[in-house]
Amino acid sequence: MLFDAAFLAATILPFSPGLILFAPLREGRDPGTLLAVATIANTLGSVVDWYPGRYLLRFRDRPWFYFSRDQIERARAWCQRYGFWSRLLAWLPIGGDAPALIAGIMKLRLSPLPLLIATGKGLRYLSAMYLPTWSGR
Repeated sequence: MLFDAAFLAATILPFSPGLILFAPLREGRDPGTLLAVATIANTLGSVVDWYPGRYLLRFRDRPWFYFSRDQIERARAWCQRYGFWSRLLAWLPIGGDAPALIAGIMKLRLSPLPLLIATGKGLRYLSAMYLPTWSGR
């Protein structure tokens, strides 16, 4: 269930695996295993986002196309400015999956993407698991 939730949370579907992560933690399940499962699944979901990005602009002249030309240009400028390392922003709880989609739109190679996204996602889950403990909650 955690794998499914983390995978879905990284796709364009609005879903948060954070709540599902805390139940197994409270049950005493191994935090390292939970961290690995959530990170791997969420990373795979982000990689899935890269694929539609590769072909998304083919549909930009269709009336149902979601993104405006201005949004696409801003994304392109952002990607050119921050480039390769922007994929580390995958840890962000809101908009964190956009770097994978943008990387696909910009036709960036897939090869470094999973490692950078996994680093960001892993740090996000690690902080979500332990920050409440550190703050005394």
